[in-house]
Amino acid sequence: MTQAKTPGAAALLVDCLIEQGTDRIFTVPGESFLPVLDALHDRPQIDVVTCRQEGGAAFMACADGTMKGRPGICFVTRGPGATNASIGVHVAHQDSQPMILFVGDVARDARDREGFQEVNFEAFFGPICKWAARIDDPARIPEYVARAYSTAISGRPGPVVIALPEDMLHEEVIGSPRPMVARPAQAPCPDAMQTMMAMIGDAASPIAIIGGAGWNAKAREHFQLFAERIGLPVATAFRRQDAISPSSPVYAGNLGYGPNPGLVERVKKADLILAIGARLGEATTDGYRFPTLDHPDQLLIHVHPDPEELGRVYRADLSLCCAMDDFAESAALWEDESILSFDAGAEAHAQWDAWATAKPNGFDLDMGQAVTFMRDTFPADTIICNGAGNFSGWWHRYWRYEGFPTQLAPTAGAMGYGVPAAVAAARRFPERMVVAVAGDGDFLMNGQELATAAQHDCNMLVIVVDNSTYGTIRMHQEREFPARLSATHLDNPDFAAFGAAFGAWTQAVDTTEGFKNALAEARGRTGLRLIHAKIDIEQLAASGATVSGLRAR
Repeated sequence: MTQAKTPGAAALLVDCLIEQGTDRIFTVPGESFLPVLDALHDRPQIDVVTCRQEGGAAFMACADGTMKGRPGICFVTRGPGATNASIGVHVAHQDSQPMILFVGDVARDARDREGFQEVNFEAFFGPICKWAARIDDPARIPEYVARAYSTAISGRPGPVVIALPEDMLHEEVIGSPRPMVARPAQAPCPDAMQTMMAMIGDAASPIAIIGGAGWNAKAREHFQLFAERIGLPVATAFRRQDAISPSSPVYAGNLGYGPNPGLVERVKKADLILAIGARLGEATTDGYRFPTLDHPDQLLIHVHPDPEELGRVYRADLSLCCAMDDFAESAALWEDESILSFDAGAEAHAQWDAWATAKPNGFDLDMGQAVTFMRDTFPADTIICNGAGNFSGWWHRYWRYEGFPTQLAPTAGAMGYGVPAAVAAARRFPERMVVAVAGDGDFLMNGQELATAAQHDCNMLVIVVDNSTYGTIRMHQEREFPARLSATHLDNPDFAAFGAAFGAWTQAVDTTEGFKNALAEARGRTGLRLIHAKIDIEQLAASGATVSGLRAR
């Protein structure tokens, strides 16, 4: 390969990003990587999204990686910038999503002196990412960038952090980008597939729990074909509800916080559990209880793309290390007449459909009816983005995540994710309807990114569900310490006026009919829109819990 002299290390870095398919980066600019910003000036192939806080920028990169299956890219400065961005790295790690965070760093001759804003990034980020490194030699930029991409997308996808010494970026260098890296092929073992099919054939009440590391549209399509062919009930892991079409006749609902009690019972009584892509984390399993870690009365087949995940927490009776799409395709094409069709898939789907149909609850603004109207009004491939809070339960229960990808929600439970994720989605899919749903506490974690949405002409709707409290914590507080309110009440601003300050069309509502009217008007508009939905504190969750009910327990 011919090596060409580039104007500087920063230009080589940007050329390497382009070679790896990077078309967008999210950043809060810093003086520590000014040469990179200068190089981006002459690279129209990359859309530079200027953000207002590094946590928001990192969330955007995390969401972008989720949608495209290759690393979302974020650039921040050292010290405060990097530590702000760490929340996005943590989410990408726990959500198994590819992301690369580039951090402008102190000059090499200032290292280890506690220079201005200096942090040991390898030590700081090491526990929450797949690889943390520092490029001291500009000639190794192509090597490090290619390795960063390969690491982020291989096995269990996740985040990589690369520190860039400020003085290194100014140096001239001889080099050229390495070719685009691809995820290594990981076909399932035929003998293991044969064993799995035999175990399914011997089962009386199997269930699959799907979604997670490496799940994509191909995996979704082929696993759904396989499950429907044999009538296998399919549940989705926490916040992986777009892993299968909700209209599939075998879809059994979602696990996580506030699941259908009937689905939990089905998992408890299953004699065979197929965990496909899911880590079987704490939220999905309700504290590692369903299934239990050793599941003495159940068989567990665990399929995951990373060998280090298999057997790490759960004892598995059969482990398959392979790519999710390759596994799903093999399952869909497998010919085995010994597997009889199960009736449980249809039964589980009917049970879920009944549970996921909202009943009027008598509140002035009935969120179940509001989400149902939204579901019936908006396109099926609408992308729903949310952070953490009780408000998300209404969408998790009553929305139908029909397309893929249509759910951007952190399994790490981070607040403030919804608005940044919606910005990323609106940039990635400008032709689709994108909705950020947020609680009042959740929204103000990253509400300033409305400025980013406005600056970059994002076509998106924000729904702020306002009950003047940190609802999830209030719910636990009322259960554990009834009538002893402490630190959970919120005095909120006028969110409609707040949104209007960024140039958004806004409306405040406090009734179900008002919400429907506002939603219909928002549906007919484009650009940045915000609905401020004021609800009663008593309407705490989609499960039907109320403050007074919890207090009375």
